[in-house]
Amino acid sequence: MRDVFDIYTIIFLALAVFIFLRLRSVLGQRTGRERPPYDPYSARDAVRPATANDKVVTLPGRTAEPVPKPAVESAPAERWKDVAEPGSAVAAGLDAIAAADPGFDAKHFLTGARAAYEMVVTAFAEGDTRTLKNILSREVFEGFETAIREREARGEKVETRFVSIDKADIIGAELRGRIAQITVRFVSQLVSVMRDRSGAVIEGAPDKVTDVTDVWTFARDVSSRDPNWKLVATEAGQ
Repeated sequence: MRDVFDIYTIIFLALAVFIFLRLRSVLGQRTGRERPPYDPYSARDAVRPATANDKVVTLPGRTAEPVPKPAVESAPAERWKDVAEPGSAVAAGLDAIAAADPGFDAKHFLTGARAAYEMVVTAFAEGDTRTLKNILSREVFEGFETAIREREARGEKVETRFVSIDKADIIGAELRGRIAQITVRFVSQLVSVMRDRSGAVIEGAPDKVTDVTDVWTFARDVSSRDPNWKLVATEAGQ
């Protein structure tokens, strides 16, 4: 009986060795130099290196490296959900921008636009032309700079404090050649006071919250590696 058990043991051991060798030939051996599995999300949150001026606002519209297109495109009705109505002129404009710049993300753009809006309004009140120059186009900057210089010549100062930005909606989008343009309507609440040389209030009130609507247009060259958008037009909204 013991001899029979030994024979079966030898047979099972031989089969185990055979199966191990077959698996090894199919799967191969680990050498320590294997390439890690591909991770499509590994570079998604890459951060653009800081520039010399930390106050530059990057409106998210394009990452440093091309972002692979998803295998399944979003349905037209869902692509610009909460940003633009399906079939609208705004949606068509955003489609054109996204086709030219696959890294464009409308919601990320709006996040940056809100930050830029508050920064520009605050910088203008403080007379901070250095910050404004990095965010505004040359033409818009010249207009802002002239207003600041005239205000300073009169000895006037502006104090502005944001209470809230209630809305930031894209109301226009288009691609002109390689230039993408997006128009945003901002609805905000702020406290703004202008004082003369003596400190007396000549406009606004230090305890009064004012509803403000502005319509701003941002632009960038989608063929450029520079991800920054510039403010190219401003007007009072309704």
